[in-house]
Amino acid sequence: MSSATATSPSTPNPAPSAVSAAATVLPVILAVSSAHLLNDTIQSLLPALYPILKDELHINFSQVGLITLAFQLTASILQPFVGLFTDRHPQPFSLATGMVFTLTGVILLSVAHTFPLVIGAAALIGFGSSIFHPEASRVARLASGGRHGFAQSLFQVGGNAGSALGPLLASVIIAHRSQSRIAWFSLLPLVGFLILTRVGAWYRDRLAHLKRSPAAHRAATTAPLSTGRVVGAIAVLAILIFSKYFYLACLGSYYTFYLIDTFHVSVQHAQLLLFLFLAAVAAGTIIGGPVGDRIGRKAVIWVSILGAAPFALLLPYASLFWCAVLTVIIGVVLASAFSAILVYAQELLPNRVGLISGLFFGFAFGMGGIGSAVLGRLADHTSITYVFHLCAYLPLLGLLTALLPDVTRKPA
Repeated sequence: MSSATATSPSTPNPAPSAVSAAATVLPVILAVSSAHLLNDTIQSLLPALYPILKDELHINFSQVGLITLAFQLTASILQPFVGLFTDRHPQPFSLATGMVFTLTGVILLSVAHTFPLVIGAAALIGFGSSIFHPEASRVARLASGGRHGFAQSLFQVGGNAGSALGPLLASVIIAHRSQSRIAWFSLLPLVGFLILTRVGAWYRDRLAHLKRSPAAHRAATTAPLSTGRVVGAIAVLAILIFSKYFYLACLGSYYTFYLIDTFHVSVQHAQLLLFLFLAAVAAGTIIGGPVGDRIGRKAVIWVSILGAAPFALLLPYASLFWCAVLTVIIGVVLASAFSAILVYAQELLPNRVGLISGLFFGFAFGMGGIGSAVLGRLADHTSITYVFHLCAYLPLLGLLTALLPDVTRKPA
């Protein structure tokens, strides 16, 4: 894949705001977005296969929980360490290597007839994901041509699509009740490997170009704030991620139960309304990044987190029709936050893009899993309605956005 540049070699140190949109290497961004779709399809496939694994291997629910733990430990906790390592030692072909781990995990999962082998397969899939996310996010930024929000949104929406596609594909396997058919899904990481090998070649050439322009590279990777202010801002962003993903876990995991319990609708009707919400989340993911490029990341964070609060507070009191309308609005508004938060954090530490990407992807993924478990336990002890009333206050944590310093240039 070829790179395009917006300035001639004689133009020194172009400011990010001056970078032309023509510098955006769209084929590279689309490639990593497609690979993100394939990677997250496999991720979401794993929990959808639990009923087959439970029946064929005769495991209990505690062991199912251990499978999830093995996956989440390698997929979430390792991401910041992978990002930190690649910040110091860039690995252009590590993206393709991550797909090899995922491919190995899928094949092992299709033939695993003991519980330890299933644990190993889940860990390999998680490890492949932990290698993929930090470096793929870095590549999207490098290919953005200054349109960082647009690039991250396009990259992220691939993952959203994959998360929705995994359970759908898993239904084909579940219909045949055959663990061996999981092997067919090895085609997904194989295609991802081929795509990311080409991306790795572009990434290698791009790194070589940056080495030939050390002054411009240093200007682009200079932290704008002191260490103390950066740490404080990262802490605020972590709280905002917590509020966003706990609330999304509430809707994503328990919205259908809430609809059935409150309005006595059918399962099919509830699933349709859940699909509308997930479609709204995908739309919000696409919208948030480009809007942030125009009006600034902090403004998008304000609107996307705190702006969802009035609709979230109204939701537990709404009728079925307005419940559907409100969740669509919440999905669009709240989902626009992640790209803005991630790019804002990358601008805080532009020399640690891999670490920041790994930290925030891992933390977001972990908060989603923990949120689902905590809220489920709370619902068991109270009610699903109580959970929705309680979680409605989470977007109010968006008020903490006032503590974030301004780090981006004002748009021209």
